[in-house]
Amino acid sequence: MLEVLGLEPDVEAVYRLLLERPEMGVQQIAKHLGLAERSIREALDGLSDLCLLRQGTDETEFRTVSPEVGLGVLLNRIEVDLGSRQRQLEAARTSVVSLITRYGRQAHAPEVVEQHFGLVAVRLRLEQLAATARTECLSFLPGGAQRTDALESSKPLDQMALERGVSLRTVYQDSFRNDASTRDYVSWLSTLGGETRTVPCLPMLMVIVDQEVALVPLDPDDGRRGALEIRSRGAVQALHVLFTRFWDGGNPWYEQDGPDSNGLSRRERELMYLLASGHTDEAIGKKLGFSLRTVRRTVSGLMVRLEARSRFEAGVLAARAGWLS
Repeated sequence: MLEVLGLEPDVEAVYRLLLERPEMGVQQIAKHLGLAERSIREALDGLSDLCLLRQGTDETEFRTVSPEVGLGVLLNRIEVDLGSRQRQLEAARTSVVSLITRYGRQAHAPEVVEQHFGLVAVRLRLEQLAATARTECLSFLPGGAQRTDALESSKPLDQMALERGVSLRTVYQDSFRNDASTRDYVSWLSTLGGETRTVPCLPMLMVIVDQEVALVPLDPDDGRRGALEIRSRGAVQALHVLFTRFWDGGNPWYEQDGPDSNGLSRRERELMYLLASGHTDEAIGKKLGFSLRTVRRTVSGLMVRLEARSRFEAGVLAARAGWLS
């Protein structure tokens, strides 16, 4: 318990025993603690070096220094040392910030692309980035609903980041609005200052931290394979522009997705665009986070409104009606 003050376990045990039984000699202490006499003598030397033990008039007599005095001195010494180290750390931090400001974004700085294979490695790296974020953390979250345990496990890091003043902005797909766990998580995040918007479709999973590093999938069609960590200034800036475009066009979480002048919701417009672009129902469902049944029901309803007899004709009529503009 007192190792931070320089007392190893055996030394502390001898000190505690002598506080209770100051009359005990080396052999008695060794027998009581079940240690070799050599270990006891080394512990006594250690206590003497720490000024917790004084030699009596007899070589076999030991006088312990009271904890109030002896340990108080050691504790004060540690506090002074910690204060000095803290000042050194602050000075070093100032120097680091100065170097980063002056040289960190130079054109000649090395560009880094690192691969992280598998979900476990990616999650670990995301946790590390979230824990060290300074200004902002931006995310695209496409696909289906997240697992409840994954949402819960992210809360402590999210809360600590927001308390440090980090801006958290997340773009979900509209389909996430139908998931109860996601709604609860977004509601919790909003109370702490996190911002969330939704769009009908997102190009891929993406995380950008402090406009300095970005994580994107190794394979956009299979996020389980892993991620690329990009630190190239140009590439990260391009991804930041992409995020901003989607964010600006997103619907704030607590705003309803009302119909446009043609009576279409944003999700219907996006579905119609994908349909006209030649995507299959399965591909549309994957991009929008819809079930195959929902896609087919929505497509059928749109074709009825357009009075189209085929999917191809629906695309032509939708373009003429201005649905795809």
